[in-house]
Parts: sequence; C-alpha cells; structure tokens
Amino acid sequence: MIALIDIGISNINSVAKALKYLGSEYKVVKDANALGHCSKIILPGVGSFAVAYAKLEQSGLKSKLLNSVLDDKKPFLGICLGMQLIGKNSEEGDGSQGLGLIDAETQRIPDHIQIKIPHVGWNDIDHDGLGLFRDIKPKADFYFVHSYRMVLCDKSIKCFYTVHGEKIIAYVEKGNIYGAQFHPEKSQSDGLRLLKNFSELC
Repeated sequence: MIALIDIGISNINSVAKALKYLGSEYKVVKDANALGHCSKIILPGVGSFAVAYAKLEQSGLKSKLLNSVLDDKKPFLGICLGMQLIGKNSEEGDGSQGLGLIDAETQRIPDHIQIKIPHVGWNDIDHDGLGLFRDIKPKADFYFVHSYRMVLCDKSIKCFYTVHGEKIIAYVEKGNIYGAQFHPEKSQSDGLRLLKNFSELC
C-alpha cells in the first residue's frame, strides 16, 4: 500500500488517478498514524516550500515520515516540491529548513540565463535505464513546472539531469529515497512507467 501524502496545499488528484490507472494500491494520507500501515510513501507538492514544510510539522507527519524513511527504510518518492523538501533547506522566501533526508539545497534557477522562469514544459532526461527508469526509453521526455532547482552538496548521490539553459537536476536517488523534479503523473507513458516501477519496489 502506497501512502499518498496530502498536506492540503497541492492537488494530488492527478497522482491518485495515475496510481489508480496502474492498479497500484494507495491511500490518501493526512494523518501521521496512517503512515505506519503503508509500505511506500509518495509526497507530491506544488507551491511554497516554507508553507509545505510547516504543514508537515503542524500535522505531525514530519516526524512520522522521517521515522518511516530513515528507520523503517520504506521507499519514498518526492515529486516536484516534494523532491525539494527532502533537502536541507531552500532559499525560497527568506530561506526555509527542509527534511534533511539528503545533503542538498534548493536554489532559484538563475535569472541571468536567457530562458523563461518558471521552467514549464517537456524536457528530456539522460538516464541509465535502471531502477525507477527501468523500461523507459533513453532521453525520454518528462513534464516540468518549477522555478527552483536542487543543488547537491553530497556529490556521491545518484542524479540525472535535464537542460533548461544549463544542466538542472531532474532526479535524485539515495538508497530508499527518490526525488523527481518533474511530474511523472503528467508525463504520459514514461511517467506512468516510472510510477509503476516505484510501486513495484520491495
């Protein structure tokens, strides 16, 4: 059973519909205690980093989430803002603390690059075809909507890139922790394949 975390500030319907289409068992979770009954966790997110982090704290989900991921080693997938939240902090607003699941920071995509911000649209990802990218064609296109990017402090963390003016981290992986800057639920067959691969993790 996948816990689909709902903190009340992002539309999780598209992720829920994708999981239902795939036949993956999931439960929309707003209560921390419900995480204990699930074997995997997805944290989707759009909007403000600081507001999302505060919602996780206020709901009691933060501590239970950290316990589930770090101690119980449950597979975890952060999508878009959900990926950014797994880092240590973000410079969005006045700077905000993150979950600290990986050694990374979130920074605004530089304004000096002659590109549109936010980054909205389809971009290909250069990946290795393993793990969550099993059975996904090389340089597959995925759908992005974001103004901030992740910057890794720990260079040993596995990551894949896309290009939007410059190389931008599109995906990270460390043990049972996965992050997708793109929206797999909006990325047609390749995005659905990635979600299926996650749902089939042991």
